[in-house]
Amino acid sequence: MTLQPPHRVNVLLVDDRPENLIALEAILNSPSYHLVQANSGAEALRCLLNEDFAVILLDVQMPGMDGFETATLIRSRDRSRATPIIFITAFSSNDTHVFKGYSLGAVDYLFKPLEPEILTSKVQVFVELFQKTVEVKQQATQLAAVNSELSKSEERFRTLCACSPLGIYLADVEGRCTYINPRCQAICGLTLEESLAEVWQREVHPEDRDRVVADWLAWIKESQEYSNEFRLAGSEAVRWIHVQSSPMFSDLGKLIGHVGTIRDVTDRKQAEEERGRLIREQVARQEAERANQMKDEFLAILSHELRTPLNAILGWSRLLRTKTFDQETIDKALETIERNAKSQAQLIEDILDVSRILRGKLNLNMHPIRLESVIKLAIDSLQPLSEEKSLVLELTCSPNVGEVIGDADRLQQIVWNLLSNAIKFTPQEGKVEVRLESVADEAQIQIIDSGIGIAPDFLPYVFDRFRQADSSTTRSYGGLGLGLAIVRHLVELHGGKVDAENNPGEGAKFTVALPIAQRKTPICRG
Repeated sequence: MTLQPPHRVNVLLVDDRPENLIALEAILNSPSYHLVQANSGAEALRCLLNEDFAVILLDVQMPGMDGFETATLIRSRDRSRATPIIFITAFSSNDTHVFKGYSLGAVDYLFKPLEPEILTSKVQVFVELFQKTVEVKQQATQLAAVNSELSKSEERFRTLCACSPLGIYLADVEGRCTYINPRCQAICGLTLEESLAEVWQREVHPEDRDRVVADWLAWIKESQEYSNEFRLAGSEAVRWIHVQSSPMFSDLGKLIGHVGTIRDVTDRKQAEEERGRLIREQVARQEAERANQMKDEFLAILSHELRTPLNAILGWSRLLRTKTFDQETIDKALETIERNAKSQAQLIEDILDVSRILRGKLNLNMHPIRLESVIKLAIDSLQPLSEEKSLVLELTCSPNVGEVIGDADRLQQIVWNLLSNAIKFTPQEGKVEVRLESVADEAQIQIIDSGIGIAPDFLPYVFDRFRQADSSTTRSYGGLGLGLAIVRHLVELHGGKVDAENNPGEGAKFTVALPIAQRKTPICRG
């Protein structure tokens, strides 16, 4: 609140003798005073019509209307009724005369000749009193204006709260409501002096209730910011609400309550659910289209892979039946027929394995096995294929690798598939390494080649069924895209895991990790 700066204060001097007025003016000369002179009672009354005075110095003996009559008229007017009057006289000091002056409303009675110090001090007292009175009136006016503005602000606040689309509440330190707006009550049935924890216990959906109540009680205890969305299970339909709340602190940092909002977000949640449903449908449709495309590509690849060896078998069979060849040609023809028949048999076996995997019918004959022997059998069976490409096939086995519990045939199939895959994608005179080592409680088989590697964008899908980097891979290298998928499933059935990565230089590395069987401690008998 700011006050107006002080102005010069009016002081009224009333005397019929000019020399007396000059004397009074000389004594009271001050930049803080505005001295107004009046030569008669009538002139003094005219001055009081338009101005307010801090004090009136009034001569008693004046011709016509004396000081007593003038004082009577001054006191009869509302504007000047409280203005202090000091009577000044030079003739009478008896008690009756003085008493009459005081009875007419005088605040003091001075006798001539005047003492300047006494006159100055008395006038100063009434001037300061007048200034204080003006200041108090100013403060009262400004305070009234502030109170009026506060009332208007409060009314605006209440109107805004009443019309707000948000539920607004105030709660004490225990979480009991001290104020709610109509929207808050409409959204969740909240009433004054009711604990919000009780409302959540009553209104929140059963699936959300325990979590919401626990979170709310923890928030009340810790006095932190709170924000949550949950469902209300009303009698008509389930609604979603968003609750936000903040602690309120005093100037000294003491918790004094909580303020918060409650918003009905059912429409937004329904829109999100609808959008999510449309996205899921779109994803499912895309997955179905991709699955159909993969199925069509697989059928095309399968037809190609089965027809190629079949054409070789049928071609040589017709030639052997219709023509006569020397023994060397016949042996070569029979070798070709046998190799292509084995290729067809392997393709069919892969398809059957995938069928068993999909139906959950793939059974394992589990017993303790040393992986070194399994790996050597797989390498021996693929040695001719590696020699055809002049590859260096290198095996490194760490000593004392423990046994694993597994199916020997399926473990050999894992190694065979990974090794044949490495040989397939390694160029002429390349190198394929097979490593067996013990890492913590696992036996790790690593197959590393110097081939073309794996495209980075295809790496996450390398173990998926019917997936190959592109169709040209099948045409260039053959295969149905089933071998690595079978490997992953067989490894997982053995409780292990398989990973694929590109080498820093060139080629790819596949790592199979299988749990090592725990050896039983022998029992000593004595």
